[in-house]
Amino acid sequence: MKSDKNFLSPTQQSALPANTLPPELATRFELYPENKRRPVNKTLFKNEYFQLTCNMRDLSLAICSQGDIVYSAIPYDTARNYIQRAAIQYLLHPQAVRKYVESHQATLEKYLMLSIFQVTGKKVDEHSPEVQQAYQAIFDNPLFEIQILGRLLQHDETGPLSANLAGKFLFSENIKTGISEYISEYLNFVVQLTHSLPIMTDGRNAQLLETSKTSSMNQPTQPVLSYQSDITPGLELLPQAVNQSIKNSIVLANQTMPVRSKPLLRSEFGLELAEVRKNYVAHSVHPGELEGYFENVHSADNSNLINVVSDMHSLDGQLPFTNRHFNILAGDASDSRVHDEEIRGIYTIGNHDLVDVLPETRNFDDPGWEKWQPFFHYEWFQQLLKDPDEAWPLLPIGDHAFYEVVKTELQQRFPKLHVLNNSSFLYEGVRYIGLTIPVALTQRKKSQQTFILRTLENLVGQEPERPTVLVSHAPLFNELSMLSPKSEAYNPAYSCSEAALEKLFEKCQIIGAIHGHHHIPASSRRYQFVEFAGRKRFVVCSIYSKINTGLELIDLLNSKVINQKN
Repeated sequence: MKSDKNFLSPTQQSALPANTLPPELATRFELYPENKRRPVNKTLFKNEYFQLTCNMRDLSLAICSQGDIVYSAIPYDTARNYIQRAAIQYLLHPQAVRKYVESHQATLEKYLMLSIFQVTGKKVDEHSPEVQQAYQAIFDNPLFEIQILGRLLQHDETGPLSANLAGKFLFSENIKTGISEYISEYLNFVVQLTHSLPIMTDGRNAQLLETSKTSSMNQPTQPVLSYQSDITPGLELLPQAVNQSIKNSIVLANQTMPVRSKPLLRSEFGLELAEVRKNYVAHSVHPGELEGYFENVHSADNSNLINVVSDMHSLDGQLPFTNRHFNILAGDASDSRVHDEEIRGIYTIGNHDLVDVLPETRNFDDPGWEKWQPFFHYEWFQQLLKDPDEAWPLLPIGDHAFYEVVKTELQQRFPKLHVLNNSSFLYEGVRYIGLTIPVALTQRKKSQQTFILRTLENLVGQEPERPTVLVSHAPLFNELSMLSPKSEAYNPAYSCSEAALEKLFEKCQIIGAIHGHHHIPASSRRYQFVEFAGRKRFVVCSIYSKINTGLELIDLLNSKVINQKN
């Protein structure tokens, strides 16, 4: 592990580099009879508990359980992907994992205090023998240390945890959850897999191991496991039974080897687990309410050359990170009138910016309100003053004069940023078009897409072949959005229905789109490749968190995947 930055890089979106599977993988479909009745997700490799599948629509690969193994007996436990990432990182770099966990000692002591209280009802402080004993127990069991790393990664990306802390942080309670057995089986499988097929995985995504003929631009930047990996550092620290099982998997990579203990299986404990979930009371507290109790142990420095970030919502008048290169800020940087004289790059207007730029005083005779007087008669403006959440659906389409005043105010706060209000900026040969779309106006989709079309026609002009990236706060439409259809905020009606807009994309070299607004956690993927208007394009949504101060865009700009015609 070369640096903490590489160690903490969020997961990358997996994608196969071509439109056809290599022969050594395609021929494996015949090995599994179930593939005959599976038109989409076909099996490429499996053992008793896990399988590698290929989505035949986009040729993406995924590692998933076969359904019987239980990841965690803790209801609504959302850390599985974090813990799988942690398992890979431990296997490759156990010393860096230990350093990372130790750097969070103050955070862990707070969690342990609360965990002990949840179990015993006894209040203890962080220096008590009970807390210190529980803290040391983390390092006595590698499978538990892996879990703690995963919990800390989740803490740093999504905010403090509050539900069932005892099962997550006290070893005595954790042994009842089945997570350690799940980790053992998961590691057993991924080692089998990577020694059987040219596959690499970071613990969340799986993709083909790139050959020397393929550009390294598509390689993940965080630790990944493949047959080339040296797993000795972590392997020798794992329990002997797990160690031996994994070694057997390397020798006999195409066979499932027995493991030292049996994981929780739905076939045996399904009814019991369902009953626990049915009666479960999480006692959760919103992460935002707990932030003040936990210190940030991460550096605020960011060295990305083209750094993409959004939705910081700073509350202390300062940007929460520093980057002296080129930044792309997709709105909502501040809820506290942030000023920054040094940050460089471009900025697009978000919905929270519309309130953040207004004068603090509500004395409308104050000279600061003069520039806003032309908008006082609008209902949406009155709602911005009274209740911004009620104003969002009423906001004007993005070519309104109001946004030009907002731009002027933002420009004064960030003098070295280029605030793009339906305008463009050229940087290192790439044209960035900043569209003012503070929110997704689903009920006025037709008008909004007409506005997008007209603006792009004007800005693309006589250079349709110039590489172009579109930046907006809210996504343009569903086809170029990172919002999952499973999200409560997803609206299927927000799709592209303007035929002329799709034709414009067909003839222009629009290689990607960047948005924010939906606060999509970094753990849910920060970018993906999508097909729209006959070409592959990237979509990025990179919100701020303690270990996610931005996404490096350069690899995506140079990717061979983008703009491939289908």
